[in-house]
Amino acid sequence: MTFLITAGPTREPLDPVRYISNRSSGKMGYAIAQAALDAGHDVILISGPVNLAPPRDAKFISVSSSDEMFDAVHQHADSANICVLCAAVADYKPAEVSPVKIKKCAAQVSLELVPTHDILKSLGLQEDRKFLLVGFAAETDHLEANAAKKLREKNCDIIVANDARIAMETDENELLILFRDGETKKISRSSKKNLARELVKIFQNSQQKV
Repeated sequence: MTFLITAGPTREPLDPVRYISNRSSGKMGYAIAQAALDAGHDVILISGPVNLAPPRDAKFISVSSSDEMFDAVHQHADSANICVLCAAVADYKPAEVSPVKIKKCAAQVSLELVPTHDILKSLGLQEDRKFLLVGFAAETDHLEANAAKKLREKNCDIIVANDARIAMETDENELLILFRDGETKKISRSSKKNLARELVKIFQNSQQKV
């Protein structure tokens, strides 16, 4: 099978030196990529800026902004059996990007933000998709309710939910997995490498049922 996996944050530029981003380390996505390779699968890893070395045998695509990640995902999604959208894509970006550095001044500054492309939803809306679609939900409250809403609204096959306060910038996580048929599965706190191995098995088994 071929896994397409997104990982890490995106950076949405304000000017040539500043950007909006988030605390995603990319460790979960990279761990899933390595686990998929270890299980004998092919991997396309589309990654935002992280301080991690990509798995040696993966087809690696480096991106920075949400627009770049959107384009890369849509270029390769149809060649995958399983699409795992683990990246923490920014929800908003500046409406305008200054071509020169914005100088500091004494006055208060307001920043207009506009929504970024919803990559997960754009794949979920593909009526003829052949791939299993897996989304991730990093939440700080109402974990299961928010994940279930995301599963429905994005038309995913699986949502992997976690508490962002546990997962961000750490080597461990604990997961709640929601399936399209209403099934749920909890995986207790463990290293992201161990969790990744379990997730690859789950994704593989679910894809075979599609």
